[in-house]
Amino acid sequence: MRDCTGCLVIPGLIQAHIHLCQTLFRGLADDLRLEQWLSRRIWPLEAAHTEETVYWSAMLGAAELLLGGTTAILDMETVHHTQGAFRALERIGLRAVVGKCLMDAHPEGAPLELAESTDTALAEAESLARRWHGAAGDRLRVCFAPRFVPSCSGPLLRAASELAELFGAQVHTHAAETIVERETVLRTTGMEEIAYLDSVGISGKHAALAHCVWVDQHETARLARQGTNVVHCPSSNLMLGSGVARVPELLEAGCRVAIGADGAACNNRLDVFAEMRLAALIQKPRLGAEALPAGKVLELATVGGARALGLENEIGSIAVGRRADLLVMDLREPHVTPAGADPVSQLVYAACPSDVRDVFVDGRALVLGHELVTVSVDEIVREAGRCAAELRRRAQLA
Repeated sequence: MRDCTGCLVIPGLIQAHIHLCQTLFRGLADDLRLEQWLSRRIWPLEAAHTEETVYWSAMLGAAELLLGGTTAILDMETVHHTQGAFRALERIGLRAVVGKCLMDAHPEGAPLELAESTDTALAEAESLARRWHGAAGDRLRVCFAPRFVPSCSGPLLRAASELAELFGAQVHTHAAETIVERETVLRTTGMEEIAYLDSVGISGKHAALAHCVWVDQHETARLARQGTNVVHCPSSNLMLGSGVARVPELLEAGCRVAIGADGAACNNRLDVFAEMRLAALIQKPRLGAEALPAGKVLELATVGGARALGLENEIGSIAVGRRADLLVMDLREPHVTPAGADPVSQLVYAACPSDVRDVFVDGRALVLGHELVTVSVDEIVREAGRCAAELRRRAQLA
């Protein structure tokens, strides 16, 4: 039994777009637009990964997420060594839907080490699914994760959707993140990006599209009609100069929307409270103070996230028959006082990771009294620092 006097018990928060493989890249790729961010920093660093560095990158990110109140994620890894991320997640206890990054085209600036044939990419993804889908008491699941249209052939995208259907899994990709991406897809496929993804089967409830910043009214209507999940990443979109997704319009059209921090390399934090606050605030100058109120934003980080992960009947709310993914929030600090009048507003606009006292996943305590109990944080920080230095040397960024 835990004494929760003065505390608030809420469903575990869910982030539906994370790159755990990039946690060790924190601070190495700042102040760049997406195309330069990828070619100059992210792809060379991802190519330098080993299974050990992926393991500790995932462990570091998972520790930050759990201590900050995130209990479940949709994670896109890099091309190789996804096994390392699964091993870390199995050990630390976070709920996760994880996909190996699929790339069979060779976009400009991508190292040869990240190039795979269509057959090789799909075979490894299927092998990971057979090993990890439903592992750790069904806490770990696999998704199929083509990086984005410019790095993937049509056959790969269609096969990823078919594999997702075969395994009862999600398919996860980036979409319409920048105007450059939008124009590239239109030029190479002759179609708007959302329509093209729909044509290869990446749409509907089993699909989660990160960003969707540059979608027009017709694409918004298509997303709503198909029931496709959109994942809003406000900090990442601002930091990379990509734009601001029109989330109120997406919701008004009937779209399913979740939230995510993206990665530590394009955000520098994996803080779900920062994402909720920013998601609400960035719409108000354009649409007025009433736009995207606190209750709706909290829904994006709970029910919306559960839908994007394909787990809407299992997590995202506190109800009989749901998984016991729970947070105990201590709202007695000055910055969240008084909390009693409107706790939802305080959660979205005032709370921060330090207010998370206890974290439970499947009823198992992972954080107690603000301390991670499954893995030593000192060990994680020490090994992550060592691996980060190794990555910088291997990527020739030291």
